[in-house]
Amino acid sequence: MSAQHAGFTRRGWILFAIMALVWGITYLFIKEAVHSFSPPAVVAGRTLLGGIILLPFALRAGALAAAWRHWPWVLAFGLVEMAGPFLLLSHAETQLPSGLTGLLVSTVPLFAVIIALLRGDRSALAPARLGGLLLGFAGVAVVVAGPGLFPHGPSSTFAIGEILLTAVLYAIAPFIIALKLKDVPSLGTITLALFAIGIGYLPAALLTQHEVPTVRATVSLLLLGIVCTALAFVAFFALIREVGPVRAPLFTYVNPIVAIVLGAIVLAEPLTPGLLIGFPVVLIGCWLAATGGRLRPRASAPDLTTGPITTTETAEVIVSEPRPDSGDRPDLAERPGAGDGSDSGDRPDSGGRS
Repeated sequence: MSAQHAGFTRRGWILFAIMALVWGITYLFIKEAVHSFSPPAVVAGRTLLGGIILLPFALRAGALAAAWRHWPWVLAFGLVEMAGPFLLLSHAETQLPSGLTGLLVSTVPLFAVIIALLRGDRSALAPARLGGLLLGFAGVAVVVAGPGLFPHGPSSTFAIGEILLTAVLYAIAPFIIALKLKDVPSLGTITLALFAIGIGYLPAALLTQHEVPTVRATVSLLLLGIVCTALAFVAFFALIREVGPVRAPLFTYVNPIVAIVLGAIVLAEPLTPGLLIGFPVVLIGCWLAATGGRLRPRASAPDLTTGPITTTETAEVIVSEPRPDSGDRPDLAERPGAGDGSDSGDRPDSGGRS
């Protein structure tokens, strides 16, 4: 990393705290919104609101033109990062507590390591990372099958499957950015994808919304679209600029804590023994699988294994890093992460996410 990203500044810590809260409270707002909005309506409302808020910024930056030239892959990214996960999350939270949902989503790093391994990244077999992978899934088993999980039954089992599928999709999305959209501005990609998914879900939203939404659900949906989608991405881009793409995504480890605490306080969701035991096990497993136990992650570590965050800035770290046998490449001097002494051990053998 460059000297300007040597650590967290005061502004960096403020942005870090904002992101930990904003994307941790997302699950609470989804839970409230689905009380009187259908899941497709939640997805359409959230994405369209987010797109409308980001549109002026994207136009001012001239980011849409580049994104439009790559629209098939932008659409693919939107389907994997937004269309599938947003709907699955909204439907699952009709059955599951918001805190449990947030915890299960935090398994993204585990699936990301598996995907990296399938793509030839042998570093995923390192003892610490492999141990973290096994520990993380053991924690999930404790949460799901452990004592006191609420609710039990086929519907909750299906909902848990939806959340784990969401984690898989979040783990896949970074590869689309790293391999196909690495030269497209993040703001353009996000804005165009939000509009595409929002417009795509709009007919289903209109057909499935059969009741008049409550004020509380409407406010939750507005906050979900404006704060947790649009403004969250703006703050995240600022965090990347402040502390660099390596440290920026680390707040994802705090999101489940926020989700569980808010769920218990605001919605009176139960803190079951299975959740209390499995929660720290899952987080420790995710950290080990993502970092190999390093307190100072390498430049490529968070790109594929830190959580459900996908931006071009973090993808560029993978794309710009040389392979161990590639020698010096002068074109890397001005790219993110170049010349910082990090190696590519945690990077999938992709030739070039977040």
